[in-house]
Amino acid sequence: MSEQKVLSDILIKNGRLIDAASETDCIADILIKNGKVEKIQKKVSAEKIGNAENSENTENLLRVTCENSNGYVDSNVMVIDAEGRFVMPGLIDLHVHFRDPGFTYKETIHTGALAAAHGGVTTVCPMPNTKPVIDNPEIVKETVDRSKKEACINVLPVGAVTIGQMGKEVTDIKGMADNGICAISEDGKSVMNSNVYRQAMKIAKECDIPVMAHCEDINLVAGGVMNADNNADKLGLKGISNAVEDIIVARDILLAKETGVKLHLCHCSTKDSVRMVKEAKEDGVNVTAEVCPHHFILSTDDIPENNGNYKMNPPLRSKEDVQALKEGLRDGIMEVISTDHAPHSEEEKSRGFEKSPFGIVGLETSAALTYTELVLTGYLTPMQMVEKMSYNPAKILGIDKGRIHEGSVADIVIFNPDAEYEIDVNEFASMGKNTPFAGKKVKGKVEYTICGGKVVYPF
Repeated sequence: MSEQKVLSDILIKNGRLIDAASETDCIADILIKNGKVEKIQKKVSAEKIGNAENSENTENLLRVTCENSNGYVDSNVMVIDAEGRFVMPGLIDLHVHFRDPGFTYKETIHTGALAAAHGGVTTVCPMPNTKPVIDNPEIVKETVDRSKKEACINVLPVGAVTIGQMGKEVTDIKGMADNGICAISEDGKSVMNSNVYRQAMKIAKECDIPVMAHCEDINLVAGGVMNADNNADKLGLKGISNAVEDIIVARDILLAKETGVKLHLCHCSTKDSVRMVKEAKEDGVNVTAEVCPHHFILSTDDIPENNGNYKMNPPLRSKEDVQALKEGLRDGIMEVISTDHAPHSEEEKSRGFEKSPFGIVGLETSAALTYTELVLTGYLTPMQMVEKMSYNPAKILGIDKGRIHEGSVADIVIFNPDAEYEIDVNEFASMGKNTPFAGKKVKGKVEYTICGGKVVYPF
């Protein structure tokens, strides 16, 4: 991979600007100067950005198409012709695993960030279940400092709810918040002690950060590895029922109602999760929810064999659950699409359902899968795709991102909605290749990712 390009000025020409914050959907030119959006208008004349001796002669501008990333007007200015492309705010993924520190044979901050850039994602929230766990201010500061050096995108770490994720003692949430966490989560498990969890929620409320909830009643899992249904019976595998998720969803909503904390439900997979989120919103609870592409696309019927690449937590559910998730996204009940990007080694995922670890990668496929499966099928408009993958995540985090306006930091993705191809894991920047979508035909491809005014993809 080549060194990322550092440019002071970029001109994006002729693109279809889609910005959910301002409800803008139009053809426009965007001028980026010094890392920020300088101008948005129907036509930005080339003379305004170039300093070449004959800059008044627009024929001397090197016209750059989205297939060619090497065109410059002069040493400081790049022109990208985005005709026929969507120009959208950089995507924000609230739920990823970078495995760093402790499991860097699966992923590192550096490779995870490259995977994000490849997928049009400019901001990620890595979960704390690393080794050591992200559970104190010192390791948060270290992670933030390393991310600034090693990542080409924005990395906002999530802090653990309890020390060592042992579920017993609440972490120094305020200290972690002061050092850069964007939220707290015990992702990978639930805090089963409701009193401990309530204490943490109260502190998170005071710190004005969300609680990101992995909803799983560990006492009901009982060694399950896939959805509890006839397909599990056929494979001779132990099942995980919907109640494993639903019981904790109900509990967490009730605790959020009591404490007033911002509750964000991670990787929802059941029809009753959608129903309970809808009812909680109607009841005034401050709750949001995300759905991952694998849960709104695949059902347990799509598992071809005892293949570890189809093993994730929560598991693939029934077709009825899949339909409810699609409708929940369409109707605005579920506001966010995240990936739960969870890389593992090829050897680990080759052990079948019983012995493979849970999790699949998703950063490099989420935009194409969402466009193919939800936009082209009429469940979402392109504007709603932007809303759920950028604007809403920014609102949940309370950060000034997820929008393109004059003066904003230039986090932008250029997406070709007409590109058709098969997903090829050999093209992934992630160290993890574990996906059930290998070889799937999709439509829609990220062609440029710009973060802070720098082209971070193509590499």
